[in-house]
Order: sequence, then C-alpha cells, then structure tokens
Amino acid sequence: MKKILIYVFGIAFLIAGCEDKKKSATNEVEPDSYQEEVVSDSTWNEAEQKEKDEEKEEINYPEITNENVMEFLTEYGKENPETKVLIETELGDIEITLYEDTPLHRANFIYLVKENYFEETVFHRVVPDFIIQAGNSDMYSTQKKRAAMGKNYLLPAEIIPGRIHEYGTVSGAKEYRENPDKRTAPYEFFIFLGPLSSTSHLNGNYTIFGRVTKGMDVVEKISELEADDDDWPQQNVYLKASVID
Repeated sequence: MKKILIYVFGIAFLIAGCEDKKKSATNEVEPDSYQEEVVSDSTWNEAEQKEKDEEKEEINYPEITNENVMEFLTEYGKENPETKVLIETELGDIEITLYEDTPLHRANFIYLVKENYFEETVFHRVVPDFIIQAGNSDMYSTQKKRAAMGKNYLLPAEIIPGRIHEYGTVSGAKEYRENPDKRTAPYEFFIFLGPLSSTSHLNGNYTIFGRVTKGMDVVEKISELEADDDDWPQQNVYLKASVID
C-alpha cells in the first residue's frame, strides 16, 4: 500500500512540475515580446523626436548693427514676406497690417514678432486722444533681448510722401538724440488715434509702416487707462504678438 501511495504521489509531483514549467515558459515569452515592442516604440519615438527637434532648431541670427541693418532686413524680408500680425492683450486683440512699401520696417517688425521680443513688454505710454506706445518694459528680460538682437541699431527712415498719421496708423518710435536722418528706434511702435490737428509734428518725421485693421476699440480702451506723470499706465497691459498671414 505504501508503495502504491509513493507511486501515486510521485506521478502527481511530476505532473505538477511539468505544469509549473509550462507556466514559467509562458511568463518568459510575454515579457520578451513586450520588451521587443518597447524597444521598437522607443526607437521610433527617438527618431520622431529628433526630427521634431531639427525642425524647431533655432537659427542664430547675427547681432544687428547700423552697418548691417539694411542687408540683414532686406534678406530677412525676402524670406519672411508676411504682412499681418495679431497683438493679444487682456483687454482684447488688435490686428495690424504692415505696408509693403516700407520693407525694412515691415521686416524688422516681423523679425521681432517671430523672435518673441514682444513677450513681457507692455503698452508703456498712453495719451488719450493721441497715441498708445508699446514695446518696452521695466523688466530685465527686455533689455537682455535688445542686447542680444542688436542694442544700438536704428532703422533707416522710410517716410512715404503724402502718407500722414490717421486714426489707426502704426508708426515707429524715433530716436531723438543725434538723429537728423529721422531713423527709427527698432523696438517700439505707436498707434495713432488723435485728431488730424495733432499730427503736424509727426507727419514727415516718423515712418508709418502699417495700420490697425481690427481692434481699434481695444486701442481706445488702452488709451484711457489711468497713467502716471510720464504717461506710463498704472495697469500693465502685456503684449503677445504672432504672425497670422
């Protein structure tokens, strides 16, 4: 009887051992297969990410100076022909169309937009029934960007005979010191909303390079903000600029 029991237990043990080995073999196949899929997916993801990184690789533009400004912006303008920009603010959006007959100013503005210069800048001067001016801030990041892009360059004047400041025109701010050629300070612009009677000192002295095509109600709102004695608004209105066409 004991021999029979031993024999029965022996058979049972062998069967159990075979089942365990089958289960173990099955568990070994699944992880190997899964690992192969992960490796394959990982390789695909790395290749896709590398392609995206190459697409997003930034071009290192040279610092703009008064010596290379015309050459740089002429070439940049050929490669970047857009003429429409969207300015987003917490008070609403402003759409601007840039004039093609002021090519250096158009190219410069598109360059600033695409290089994200206007991020963290504000409308820093508001005068009701006259202008709102933008492109500056009291943040270190703004001065850092200017230093990197070109700290001292000015844009040659592109003043079109007969073109005057009207409701919604966009002009470049001007550097007053030692500036007999009426060259434009490249980082700031103003939108005119005052009466024609207040344009006598502007016409023929500032380059008009675009106009607001949508959002003058927003311009009006910004112009009415309470400001200090230097016309700097008590409320910071930050810009976010993007090219739309």
